[in-house]
Amino acid sequence: MWNLGQSILRGNEEDREDEFLEDSDGLCNLSPVQRMYGFAACLVAGFACMLLSLIVFAKPIKFAVLFTFGNLLAVGSTAFLIGPVQQIRMMFDPVRIYATAIYIGFVVIALICALWIHNKILTIIAIICEICALIWYSLSYIPFARGMVSRLMIRFFDTEI
Repeated sequence: MWNLGQSILRGNEEDREDEFLEDSDGLCNLSPVQRMYGFAACLVAGFACMLLSLIVFAKPIKFAVLFTFGNLLAVGSTAFLIGPVQQIRMMFDPVRIYATAIYIGFVVIALICALWIHNKILTIIAIICEICALIWYSLSYIPFARGMVSRLMIRFFDTEI
């Protein structure tokens, strides 16, 4: 990075391009088509794991691990599109820090309920909360989506006549 700063200060265009390419360390070697294939593969694999977890629903350990792994694969698939560092930066933006924390918290709670507590009911409740947290987290990427969903929920479940 120091070399990049010095080449910018010197004003030599060729040095700047060479330093920038050296700084990337090969992290951006995927073409846009390869990125789309990686995204699609991770997303499909994640959804497949989530669907396959329903087969082992009676065994909470296998269910929770498979479902959570599929969930994390689906969420991590966007790293192919925007890069892993940008993905982490966006996850911890002030706009979605709470949604990210709640989602990660329910992932951990679901795994604890399945792996240590071995309680099917608590595991199912944690998985349902994990799904809701994932939906809320995903809505944070769509402008005005969380506000719109909040207003719709108030409208649908409001008991005043």
